[in-house]
Amino acid sequence: MIDLEQIIVRPATSSDAQDLAKLIDIAGEGIPHWLWSQNTAENRTPLEIGTERAQRESGGFSYKNAMVAENAGRVLGMVLSYPIIEAPDEDIDSLPDPIAPFVELEMKSAGTWYINALAVFPGHRSSGLGSLLMEAVDTAASTSGFSRLSIQVYGQNSGAARLYKRLGFRETARSRVRLHPVQPYYTGDVLLLEKNR
Repeated sequence: MIDLEQIIVRPATSSDAQDLAKLIDIAGEGIPHWLWSQNTAENRTPLEIGTERAQRESGGFSYKNAMVAENAGRVLGMVLSYPIIEAPDEDIDSLPDPIAPFVELEMKSAGTWYINALAVFPGHRSSGLGSLLMEAVDTAASTSGFSRLSIQVYGQNSGAARLYKRLGFRETARSRVRLHPVQPYYTGDVLLLEKNR
């Protein structure tokens, strides 16, 4: 069992990019890897593409928007979050089916501190790390002047939904899954959950 007193939650750095890519794939239930594999070129692996994206200085999936939970120099988990000031202007039907419901719900998240991803490596789950990372997000949102937080989760991911509801999040909208191209092949809905601080 992890001693939470030994965990350091800190802003991610570009040197954390490979761990961030692995963790965003865990949080995204395999969809990030699938998307990265659609863009492979010049013998680059999906993980290399994901790592490169995490090293970017801007954009939603940038190390600058992530915090990591670390123990003895090892990253055990991460949370990726940032403010959504204005709703994204996207044509939902032009997006890849796996991400369309997420972007549709993101459009309803304007004015919130948006939690894009939360993940902990296998072997360290159910240890309190997720709650610890969510506390760090709560502090970041408060410091930045945001009183509402939002997060999305597959309705069938009962463990994650249970954690978020225990932390005070409530469902505000849902969008139908169009395609989940990898195991566990979710069907049903993606839920938008919000919390007022």
